[in-house]
Amino acid sequence: MANIKSAKKRILVAEKRTARNKAIKSEVKTAIKKVDAAVAAKDAETAKTQLRAAISTVNKAASKGVYHKKTASRKVARMTKAVNSIA
Repeated sequence: MANIKSAKKRILVAEKRTARNKAIKSEVKTAIKKVDAAVAAKDAETAKTQLRAAISTVNKAASKGVYHKKTASRKVARMTKAVNSIA
């Protein structure tokens, strides 16, 4: 356990950020799963609406620094390709 006040604060801040990042990553994964489920069901309309929501979620995560910009771009590209394959 840390004895220095600044080290104690860093531990608390790290815990908060970890919890925030975990929640955001979970949100992104859920959004991607919804798109994948719609693609698997070959439901084009649902897939398109879910894709829009998922892209928004992924881009928000990237802007907050949870995901690297290129990682977010790759996720969006893969989802878009999957949705376009059933359209």
